[in-house]
Amino acid sequence: MTTSTVTYDVAIIGAGVVGSAIARELSQYRLRCILLDAAGDVGAGTSKANTAILHTGFDAKPGTLESQLVRRGHALLSAYGPQAGIPIERIGAVLIAWDAEQLAALANIEVTAARNGYAATQPVDAAELYRDEPHLGPGALGGLRIPDESLVCPFTTPLAYATQAVGNGVDLRLDSPVEAVQVASDATALLASGTTIRTRHVVNAAGLFADAIDRLFGHASFTVTPRRGELVVFDKLARPLVNHILLPVPTKLTKGVLVSPTVFGNVVLGPTAEDIPDKSATASTAAGLASLFEKGRHILPALMAEEVTSVYVGLRAATEHVDYQIAFHPAQRYVGVGGIRSTGLTASMAIAEYVVEGLRDGGLVLQPKPDFRTVRMPNIGESWPRPYQSAAMIAADPDCGRIVCHCERVTRAEILAAARATVPARSLDGLRRRTRALLGRCQGFYCSAAVTALLAEASHQSVAQLLGLESAAPSAPPGVGR
Repeated sequence: MTTSTVTYDVAIIGAGVVGSAIARELSQYRLRCILLDAAGDVGAGTSKANTAILHTGFDAKPGTLESQLVRRGHALLSAYGPQAGIPIERIGAVLIAWDAEQLAALANIEVTAARNGYAATQPVDAAELYRDEPHLGPGALGGLRIPDESLVCPFTTPLAYATQAVGNGVDLRLDSPVEAVQVASDATALLASGTTIRTRHVVNAAGLFADAIDRLFGHASFTVTPRRGELVVFDKLARPLVNHILLPVPTKLTKGVLVSPTVFGNVVLGPTAEDIPDKSATASTAAGLASLFEKGRHILPALMAEEVTSVYVGLRAATEHVDYQIAFHPAQRYVGVGGIRSTGLTASMAIAEYVVEGLRDGGLVLQPKPDFRTVRMPNIGESWPRPYQSAAMIAADPDCGRIVCHCERVTRAEILAAARATVPARSLDGLRRRTRALLGRCQGFYCSAAVTALLAEASHQSVAQLLGLESAAPSAPPGVGR
């Protein structure tokens, strides 16, 4: 058992998109902060497996904290994304009504959108709908345009937040599940993977496990029941089939099954919505995939003739409540951030803003840094130039022209950069999310050996360590971010 020699001002538990956003927000101030995660990388849980849409919040329940923070988050991330190198594409969405009941519901959705501060919705009749989406299945009666719904990269977003946080002095400690807490008058002790970390304030952004952390602090106001969402990714050749994000009319349980492009040039179908007891059940199911293909055949029949690249599953942190569960406990200097569901990617920066203001109200002194550093992430989006396309980059570094993963056009330079980044790739999964390597049509069939060897060399690991066949070196102690 070791004890940190530092007493932190704030410890953030959970390095998903929300926890990383909170760490980034705090890194603007003269504070000593640490970001902890049970996983071996940033954004390795729910944050990496979603529909990757930057929502306007048009259909949120008016008056809820979620509606407020999604709307604010849309504005913040829309501005931050281009500055930080996060791929965002504003292609707009259309809600599609397939029967008279859904068609009638569109008027109420317009009213809800206006109450949420979004007044740009536009009704479209069937003829206009089919002009915009000629591959749409037969039978649609009309729709509602949402012009500001956008595609966003779910991988680069939490990595950008964490990279900027670490670059501005936040310590990052991975492979460190919090197992126990002890609240004292002057500081809280967190037991994490054999180390005791002392901190004055704690923010719980542990996603699926936020309820477990909440109970360590003596609270039981919500329970996370994972909502499994299965999704199917189609090959890039399917991209011309769809021009907008195609949304169903939402229900109380879910936003429903959609068809959407991605910033990587693919098309995604999903998600399902099934409440399950197991927080580790990320395997796809025959029933779930069959349901998706049935719905996809109805929405966009031609999509069913396209090749499937991959299937993935995300678990959303649903609770028994309809709203986010963000609670401040000043006496414990503790903030619980729970129930952040599928809108958490959009709302992340606004949640961070809200939480930090609450910490200020709870006594945390916030003195801005005069030298707060910006961040610019490597582009992995399909709509912007990448290294293999740039003669200037190749001239400066020939590795920019040496493609290793041919399906996704990932170069040797990109893999080396990912291994040496501020928050580096230390696994093949982490490399996928930083470069798109192994995510293409062949799913690594042709390039995995070369990619694995290169990452192992650049990250100073053996191939066996990288593949999890032998123990890697111990996780870096607190201070890795400095």
